[in-house]
Amino acid sequence: MLNELALNPIAFNLGPIQVHWYGIFIASAVLIAVILSAHEAQRRHIDPENIYDLIIYALPIAIVSARIYYVFFQWGYYRNHLNQIIAIWDGGIAIYGALIGAAITVYCFCRHRHISVWTMLDIVAPTVIMGQAIGRWGNFMNQEAFGQVTSLAFLKHLHLPAWLIQQMYIQGAFRQPTFLYESIWDALGFVLLMSLRHVPKLFKRGEVVLCYVAWYAFGRFFTEGMRTDSLMLGNIRFSQMLSVIFFIGAIALIIARRHRNHALNWYLN
Repeated sequence: MLNELALNPIAFNLGPIQVHWYGIFIASAVLIAVILSAHEAQRRHIDPENIYDLIIYALPIAIVSARIYYVFFQWGYYRNHLNQIIAIWDGGIAIYGALIGAAITVYCFCRHRHISVWTMLDIVAPTVIMGQAIGRWGNFMNQEAFGQVTSLAFLKHLHLPAWLIQQMYIQGAFRQPTFLYESIWDALGFVLLMSLRHVPKLFKRGEVVLCYVAWYAFGRFFTEGMRTDSLMLGNIRFSQMLSVIFFIGAIALIIARRHRNHALNWYLN
């Protein structure tokens, strides 16, 4: 059953090219992230040009790795629809795949440029989670990343605007707006990291990004558990399993690094 009042996922047309809201949200998130990261890089005595160069490599690799990750878990469908593998404008990119691809790119880039990997990750981490908060609204426009069936009364109880509630009418029923829950969680993480990382002698180098990983993984574990479109590995929600691994790993790494190396530099003295 289609929702005739659903918002149009296509923002406008440029001749034969359809420009999707999904792409606009992603592009906006990337632009803001680059601007904020370049500003922070300058404060950390790193040439902002490195941020501009990094995004040239990191963005396409992140998109490709996110799509590969998604297609891998949905291979039962895509092996019979090979022509749709590249159709990322319809959604279907996995954030964990993007993060893994981007992290590998940052590591290789920084090693080549002789830049501290931990410092670069600390610089970009808050803007990444900000980008994730914005990007979830692309899922909203595509009516994806939604949760279990709920009632109209429940959505109204959340004091959501009518246009948002109507967009949550999917497959013949109202759905939990898990995209919104995660977007709010990510936005809170952005505000906290941006507010706290400049507090003198609070974070050791590398701890901003590790706190980002722990924060995001903690929230994603719960929102993933509410979704109905999770990527599955057998009976396991794979992103939920990764969230547990990343959360425990990030906290353990913070503790281990402080215990083993008391001479770690502060992110901000």
